[in-house]
Amino acid sequence: MEDLLKKKCLPCEGGAIPFDISRIHEYQKKVDGWDIKKNDKDAHFLEKKFKFKNFIKSQEFVNKVGEISEEEGHHPDIYFGWGYAKINITTHAIEGLSENDFILAAKIDQILNV
Repeated sequence: MEDLLKKKCLPCEGGAIPFDISRIHEYQKKVDGWDIKKNDKDAHFLEKKFKFKNFIKSQEFVNKVGEISEEEGHHPDIYFGWGYAKINITTHAIEGLSENDFILAAKIDQILNV
């Protein structure tokens, strides 16, 4: 994960090729606890669920995710409520996963490890 934390998300134009499943699994080993899922278009995305002791802690976490996402120029789908947050990450422009997704996942995990 350390190498991903040192990187910055790069703008991704449509036409780039998303990671194949072997590359996805290679990068999945670099992040902790992120599941690989497929959406209704059969495109891969990362998903992780986080638990918190109350609504305020969930909201604080989501606000930090938002700050990091803005810094990286890469924005996940965020769902949250009392005691939980769920983050889905994909590169919409290529309808799949890229290195950017794993960089963002590593930086989101860092929020809780600081």
